[in-house]
Amino acid sequence: MVALPARPVAHREAGIAVAVIRSLRAPVLRLLGAAGVIVAIVSLTFLVSRVFTADPINLFVGESASEATRQQAREQLGLGAPLIVQYGRFLSGLLHGDLGTSYLTGQQVGPELLGRLPATVELGLDAIVVGLVFGVVVGVLAAVCRNTAVDGVLRFVTTGALALPQFWIGLMLLWIFFVNAHALPGPTGRLPIGMNPPAAITGLYVPDALLHGDLATAGAAIRQLILPVITLAVGSFGPIARQVRSTMVESLESEYVRTARALGIARPRIWFAYALKPGLLSVLTLGAGLVGWTLAGSVLVEGIFGWPGIGQLAITAIQSSDYPVIQGFVLYVATLYVVIWAVLELVYTRVDPRRSAS
Repeated sequence: MVALPARPVAHREAGIAVAVIRSLRAPVLRLLGAAGVIVAIVSLTFLVSRVFTADPINLFVGESASEATRQQAREQLGLGAPLIVQYGRFLSGLLHGDLGTSYLTGQQVGPELLGRLPATVELGLDAIVVGLVFGVVVGVLAAVCRNTAVDGVLRFVTTGALALPQFWIGLMLLWIFFVNAHALPGPTGRLPIGMNPPAAITGLYVPDALLHGDLATAGAAIRQLILPVITLAVGSFGPIARQVRSTMVESLESEYVRTARALGIARPRIWFAYALKPGLLSVLTLGAGLVGWTLAGSVLVEGIFGWPGIGQLAITAIQSSDYPVIQGFVLYVATLYVVIWAVLELVYTRVDPRRSAS
């Protein structure tokens, strides 16, 4: 037998390089697309904040100041240059990690937002977990009891959760549990007035207090979280419950579930092993939208409950036309949303064979 000539090393290396490039092409394109989306959102915010908000100069010199005084203040804030020049300076600072200085506090926007971010993360994560747990439980119960009175009541509850505005829910919870029942604390932030926060490890008060063995502070922080978390979780609870119910009902009426019943497999196993998995996969498709809803809702909820997160800072910035803080807030939220969307996309690709194959 004649031996075939060995493939040249250069050809093998070229083949490996091509394979690596092809495997990296999709992630790189997604990364570039995500960066483009973030820049587009922040640029739009830059334009809208300057066109549709009040003049921030009034914050410093008042509306009755002379034009010369106003122009001098405008030059000091960098607002005297043409809009395109301001935009160029903004992009240049962004590339160097400089989000500017707050007009209101005089502090660097980046560290100010970063210092408040853990409060928003703790509130948002807890709300997503609570909404996810209750949404899945209600969705499963409604699917198992489909077309019964229980199903009707649960569907009414989920519809109400979608219809009621968050500010109304938050105010009603405060009125019931704080003003009347005196069962839960009022809108005093992450801890009761006068209580010192735990030494920072993660920036999240409950985990930090538990890591230090400070059960009193952990308990107080949990009590402060209850009402704002419920208010924020209601918005994600409804869509999750409806999605899980819809997918489970479809699964329970499928051929493979009928076959499982005919084989005598126990109902709980059919519900949780066969019908629930597609429902949980469907929740992942809602993941990015629910994160966006939670981030948007946190602005309102933080304002209602005096929660010292980036949402409350954004409200103050909008009221005072603090351009750098508004832009920094949008940048943080857009980046966080895109990162979470990418993670959920990766998870969904791993758990769904159809998406993985494509």
